[in-house]
Amino acid sequence: MFRIDSHQHFWKFDPVRDTWIGEDMPVLRRDFLPDDLGPILEQQGLQGSIAVQSDQSPAENAFQLDHAGAHPFIKGVVGWVNLEADDIEEQLAFYHGFPALKGFRHVLQGEPQRDFMLRPGFTRGISRLNRYGFTYDILIYPDQLSFSCDLVRRFPDQLFVLDHLGKPPIGTLSPATNGQPTTSDATEGLLRWKKEIQNLAASGNVFCKVSGMVTEAHWGQWKKEDFRPYLDTVVEAFGMKRLMFGSDWPVCLLSATYGETIDIVEDYFAAFSSSEKAGLFGGNAATFYHIS
Repeated sequence: MFRIDSHQHFWKFDPVRDTWIGEDMPVLRRDFLPDDLGPILEQQGLQGSIAVQSDQSPAENAFQLDHAGAHPFIKGVVGWVNLEADDIEEQLAFYHGFPALKGFRHVLQGEPQRDFMLRPGFTRGISRLNRYGFTYDILIYPDQLSFSCDLVRRFPDQLFVLDHLGKPPIGTLSPATNGQPTTSDATEGLLRWKKEIQNLAASGNVFCKVSGMVTEAHWGQWKKEDFRPYLDTVVEAFGMKRLMFGSDWPVCLLSATYGETIDIVEDYFAAFSSSEKAGLFGGNAATFYHIS
C-alpha cells in the first residue's frame, strides 16, 4: 500500500497571477516543482502525492498533467474546470481521457458570494462529475460549511472531500494556553465549526483532508496541543475511513517544515491501529481518488 500525501501544490511563481502569495509570504515567492518535492517525500517515507490546482485556468490542468506524466510519484491531479460553462459536458468528456486527472476544485473560499457552490450553474456542473468518475475537493472557510452541507446532500452519489478541515479558527488559540480558546469569540468559533463539521460528516459521501492546519495556526508559534481539539473533532465526526493526510506543501512552509507538518499528524495518531494509520496515510486517498 502506498503512503500518499493527498494534498500538495506545484507552481512557477508569477506575481501577477499568484496575487494570493503576498509580500508577507516571501518563502512562497518562488517556483515549487516535482524535483523539489520528490526527495522530501522519499525522506518522509511517502511513495506518492496528489497535486492540487492553485490556479483557475485550463492551462493549470495541462501544467499539472505534464508533471504527472513525467514523475511517477504523482499519483493523481486535482484540476480546475468552469463548472458553470455551457459546454461542461464536453469538457468533462475531454478530461476523462487523462487517467491522472482525478477530480476538480474551485477556490470557493475566495468567492464574494459565500453560497457560490449553490448557484444553479455550479450545481449543474457538480451533477455531471460522477458520471465521469471525477471527485470534488471543497475549499472553503468555516462560514461556508453550512452551504457545503446543502451541496453534498443534493448529490449523495458524488464523492467530495473537505480540504484543510474547512480551515478552522486555530489562530484564535494562544500558543501559551495548551490549545484552549482565549476569548469567548474564540470559544464560539470553535463550537460553531465543530457543529458544522458534524453536520457535514453526517453525509457519508464526504471525506476530510487532515491538512492545512499549521497555516491556520500562529505561524511558527504553534504547539502540537493547539491542533488536538480540531483533530479530535474530525476523528469523531468522519471516522478513520474518511480521513486522509495532506501536507499542503509548499504552503505549509509559512508555518512549518514538511517534517514538522507530518510529525504533528503522526504524533496525534501514534496510538491508533496499524490499519487505521495505513488508511490515513494512503489507503483512504487511494480509495477516494481511485489509485491502484
